[in-house]
This record gives sequence, structure tokens and C-alpha cells, in this order.
Amino acid sequence: MQLNYTLSETDLSKPWLVLIHGLFGSADNLSIVKRHFEPRFNILSVDLPDHGESPWTEAFDISSAANSVFNILQSLDIKKTAILGHSLGGKVAMRLALSHSEAITHLIVADIAPSAYNHSHQTVFDGLNAVPLDSINSRKEADAIMAEHIREAGVRQFLLKSLFKNDDGNWAWRFNIKGLMKSYEHIIDWETTDQTFTGITLFIKGAESDYITSANRQDIAKYFPNAKAHIIEGTGHWLHAEKPRAFNSVVERTLTTE
Repeated sequence: MQLNYTLSETDLSKPWLVLIHGLFGSADNLSIVKRHFEPRFNILSVDLPDHGESPWTEAFDISSAANSVFNILQSLDIKKTAILGHSLGGKVAMRLALSHSEAITHLIVADIAPSAYNHSHQTVFDGLNAVPLDSINSRKEADAIMAEHIREAGVRQFLLKSLFKNDDGNWAWRFNIKGLMKSYEHIIDWETTDQTFTGITLFIKGAESDYITSANRQDIAKYFPNAKAHIIEGTGHWLHAEKPRAFNSVVERTLTTE
């Protein structure tokens, strides 16, 4: 599968950094990170399958998504790169590092672990499915409908970034709701493997998020024995958007480690 991606201006004297967004997102979600690192890195920003402008699938698969990202690296003749993934993008980044460790110099995982998770997005799916795309007139109207299911205004605004008018003038979601619902049990799961990644690895946790807890330490150590951790205070799951300076600073320190 050929994923949609964007490149910063390529300068072969600069190292590479791949950015991978989370569930219901797109490459634009990490634009704050991209802008910060563009002066010193070639940036590859990827739309995952079933998201953004990448193709929709019958069933989202983390390993297949990781292989699709690796195929982009091969097509661009990128031999070595750092990779940063948030949430679902972090799972894809971890799988890529485990499967193709020779290509990854630094692995940075934002607020997710190599673990199986419980179902936690039912209200999101309910809110998305409640929006009558054929009859709404504005994002504001969609927001009011979603609010009956999704209380957090920030989550609704994040989701609404993917609501657009297609070429026929009809409202549509850029992500594949039906496909993601069908694949959700796999998305929240983690496929075990004997592979490990011993390169430079950082897990960044939002202090107010429960996506990484002490219960995940064993899983992290199993697959990433040299991993380090950093907690950003005053942030939840969207830590890169809530505290961009702190987030970019800790990422920068890791990327300059050899």
C-alpha cells in the first residue's frame, strides 16, 4: 500500500525524522513538532492507512502499517532515520523499530506502550456515528451533535479537523470510521514477538494520562531494554499539543544522543 506522506525540503546533509500521528488523526497533528525540527532534519510526515489522505483498507493492521512506512523509506532511499510516533502512531513506530531495527537510529514513543489496552473509544465512535453527514450544514452543527456523546471539547475539536467537504460538496470524514471500528480490537491489542530494539529509545508520558503506567514497565523493558522515560507535567494524552516546548525539548535531547 502506498501511504500519503509529505516531505520537508530534502538536504542530504541532514538526518531524517519520521513523524507518525495517532488514531483519528493525520500528518498535520504533529505539525508543531515538524516546524521545530525542520531546520535540522529532513522530515517525513505520514498519513496512516484509513487516515488523512492515505487509502482505506478492509482492516487496519499495525504490522502492515509499519511495513508501509518502511516501504516509503525504501522508495526514498532512506537508509537510517529517527522515528517519532504518538499513540497508535507510537505502536506503528515500535513495530517498525522491532521489524527493521537496522533502519532506525532513535525511537521516540509518545504516550503509548507495547501493551494490549482496554476499549476506551466507544463514546468517540458513538459521537462520530451520530453526525448525519448528509444533512448537517456546518462543523458547528456537527460539534453540537457530538457533544451529546463526547464531553471533552478538545477531543471534539481534534476530531472535527478531519471533517471536510468532498469533491461532490458533501460532508465526509477523512478517516475510515467503519474500518477502524471493525479493526479496533486489533488496534488496542499488541502482537507479541521475540524481537527487540536495543537502539536509543525514549517513552514520553503525559503526567495526567493513564496510557503508560507502572503496569506497562515490564512490556517496555522486554522489547526495548535500553528505553528511557520522561514525564511531562500538566499534560494528558495530547502532550505534544498541550506542552509543545517541553515536548520538543525532550525530543531534541534524545535526537542529539548518539
